[in-house]
Amino acid sequence: MESLRDVRRAMEREVKKGSCPLMFDRLEFGMKPFQTISSEEKLDEVLAWLLRIKTFRQYAEKTIINNVYMDLDMLCKNPQFKRTHSVIDREGIYARAQRYKKRLQPDYGRGLCLETVRCIFTLPEGEAEKYRMTHDGQETYAFIMSNRYILGLFTHCEAARKSVVPDGVEYRHLTEQEQKIVLLDGVGDVLFQALLLDDVEYGNGKLSANLYTIYCLEKG
Repeated sequence: MESLRDVRRAMEREVKKGSCPLMFDRLEFGMKPFQTISSEEKLDEVLAWLLRIKTFRQYAEKTIINNVYMDLDMLCKNPQFKRTHSVIDREGIYARAQRYKKRLQPDYGRGLCLETVRCIFTLPEGEAEKYRMTHDGQETYAFIMSNRYILGLFTHCEAARKSVVPDGVEYRHLTEQEQKIVLLDGVGDVLFQALLLDDVEYGNGKLSANLYTIYCLEKG
């Protein structure tokens, strides 16, 4: 597994090749970052929404190719993270997530948890103007990044999520149980994870996107 230093160096090389120098800054837990998934039907709906398939296929715009999804091998043992290029790719990930679900046999009575964390990215001063454009008569931005660069951003998001430390000021709006989940206390397997870069917000020099994780909760 590459170290963050190696990932950073690879990203620097991609910037020299033309990738937008967007950099990970921090994570933010909003007011309601956790939702309970208490049935298999709800879990399947969440997976379909994240992958923009089935009834949610209408949300799959061109920028969906920037999304990073957790995928598994045929034996559901080695998770990897990738971008997709077609609905067939995303349906394949969904099918493997279904097999992984059967292997884990989650306890819906105990509950699964969908966590939504906001990832904040920044650009060097003065860089944003280079990516300003007009689309359909409206002013917007186009941040062009290579596959390796986007996967590098995801790696930084994932590492930051795993290394969250206690902060009573930042997390006191959460319940005691939610604060435990923030610290990954009582959290079991990760059933699925995705960084959705097809749904971003940009303003004041910062771009933000959501990192979604479905956890199996352990007995409290």
